[in-house]
Amino acid sequence: MHDFRPVGFFIGILVVGLGLSMILPLLTDLAYRNGHWSAFAISGAVTIATGAAMAFACFNGLGDGMNIPQTFLLTSGVFVVIPVFAAIPFMFGAPDASFVDAFFEAMSGLTTTGATVFTNLESMPEGVLLWRGMLQWLGAVWMIVVAIVMFPLLRVGGMQLFRWESYDTMGTIQARAVEAARSVSVVYVVLTGLCALCYMSAGQSFFDSVVHSMTTVATGGFANYDSSFSEIGAWSEYVCVLFMILSSLPFIRYVQAMQGSMKPFLKDSQIHGFLLTVAVVFGVLGYWQYANAGGETELIVRKVLFNSVSILTGTGYVSADYSLWGSFPVVLFFLLGFVGGCAGSTSCSIKIFRFQLLIGAVVARFRRISNPHAVTTVKYSGYQVRQEVLASVMAFFFAFIGTLVAVSILLALTGLDFITSVSGAAAALANIGPGLGSMIGPSGSYAELSDFAKWVLSAAMMVGRLELMTVYVLFSASFWRA
Repeated sequence: MHDFRPVGFFIGILVVGLGLSMILPLLTDLAYRNGHWSAFAISGAVTIATGAAMAFACFNGLGDGMNIPQTFLLTSGVFVVIPVFAAIPFMFGAPDASFVDAFFEAMSGLTTTGATVFTNLESMPEGVLLWRGMLQWLGAVWMIVVAIVMFPLLRVGGMQLFRWESYDTMGTIQARAVEAARSVSVVYVVLTGLCALCYMSAGQSFFDSVVHSMTTVATGGFANYDSSFSEIGAWSEYVCVLFMILSSLPFIRYVQAMQGSMKPFLKDSQIHGFLLTVAVVFGVLGYWQYANAGGETELIVRKVLFNSVSILTGTGYVSADYSLWGSFPVVLFFLLGFVGGCAGSTSCSIKIFRFQLLIGAVVARFRRISNPHAVTTVKYSGYQVRQEVLASVMAFFFAFIGTLVAVSILLALTGLDFITSVSGAAAALANIGPGLGSMIGPSGSYAELSDFAKWVLSAAMMVGRLELMTVYVLFSASFWRA
């Protein structure tokens, strides 16, 4: 029989931390005199009290460490419990959302998806806008720690490939998580601060710079305006591109660079593959736009670069309605959302390294067919890849496609058209944000979807952000018998 009291204790502590973080938007609303501070006061009190009670009730179950089943349940449980409490401030005062909408927005924030059901953002209290940004910022740093410490340990989707460079020498899972959080948080805060300073230099207000720096470094995409980045200014777009790219690189490489070792950063196959993908997509799409649409060269370069990097990294900001660019850009953007950035970054989706391993496996198979007696192996960053890792990656791709089909069918059952159903499923599962079509496209929102569709998409966001297998293993009978 599993003892899940340690899971309850740590989730309770995180719930208390979430409640304490509501003090910042509370103070912000007091400073701006919006009269919305009481919503955060009530929400914070309820959240802190509930989290403390949960932690206190489970405290006697703490042992020397957490085992694998407990780690699986903690990883998934966080994204079931935390969004419930994160949604409370959205339900009191502005925007006075229903529980479904509030939960959807909270889940979208914490998973850094960036899909929103809220409109008229310009008229919302500053505290609410800050809370949306904070959810993405907090959710992203939690996912970095999970990707560095837990995913390699749990062997999720080939992430065991990075176990040799994680915090395995730190002893218990808690010790590794604490050390990872400590080292990564320094980089994360520094990047956020630099991004905010650059945004202010580009002409954004202090408040916009703070919120947008949070959602940029988190590659989340929540903006303070319905038009996203369409009317913020050219220099802000260039700043955003720079920090979206920086945030999509493995954060452990920044830690190693701070410790004086640049070699891992410069030789990382993920980084090479990601930057090459950015360059190729920008070159192809930029040439297509210039040849077919024409216009001012700088404008084409900026809009193509910004929107392609935003979709590639899963950020979800938009600075132009690219659905009007033609069929080729629309198809390219749809496929681009499945790529994502590097493992161990704030970026989401399938991740560059899995495509590299898949291509490597295909090339090795072709070589084996052409020369049956040859010894063919797949290597990654100079290391030979075990068949276990390749099988795990293949299983991830299969699960991703199967989940995408299932979510698309469920959305279609609500009456949505094919484009909206498929693109909505892809946008949620890959944590991109905007889909395609007039309803959920770059210039739309998810507000008009049915409650059932919002619940389905909320589940897809969580499953996609947790790399699918982390959630699906909980539905295995063998998991509960272990």
